[in-house]
Amino acid sequence: MISSIRPTIVFLILLTFLFGIVYPALCTGIIHGIFLRQAEGSLLEKNGKAIGSSLIGQNFSESKYFWGRLSATSPYPYNASSSNGSNFSAANPDLLKAVKERIKALKDADPENKALIPVDLVTSSGSGLDPHISPASAEYQLKRVARTRNLPEKNVRALVAKYTEGRQFGIFGEPTVNVLKLNLALDGNI
Repeated sequence: MISSIRPTIVFLILLTFLFGIVYPALCTGIIHGIFLRQAEGSLLEKNGKAIGSSLIGQNFSESKYFWGRLSATSPYPYNASSSNGSNFSAANPDLLKAVKERIKALKDADPENKALIPVDLVTSSGSGLDPHISPASAEYQLKRVARTRNLPEKNVRALVAKYTEGRQFGIFGEPTVNVLKLNLALDGNI
């Protein structure tokens, strides 16, 4: 009996060592060697201090900033430890209430803007952490931000263009604007 159990235990220890220690260490080393910035969380820094991640949205509500998508995380918006979407159906009263509140906030912040509000400004993403908005959402907010900051629209538009990311590999998805990078650039932090 012991002669049949011993190879099993040795094999278990060997596989545990290979796939529990060697393989993860090798993968971690390769990833850190090739994708260091991404492996470290794609952090944005100022004076050596992390001020955000380009992969996680932040809650901007002042008129001088571009606003991102709604976040359904709790207990506060863009909580990375509580990533989730609202999962509300289109007919759910809670979703309709959140959309109406966001439409009111957008209209209150810029009463002169009579353009249609892009849908991504009034809905949350699947993760609740999306750091991007569509170029149409940036365009919708552009005049408000330029006016509040007393900047020429062409300067703000140039920043929006600079922080607009194209389709992944040129074919997947749609162009997006990274809200955190754009707002940090407006503040002169990057």
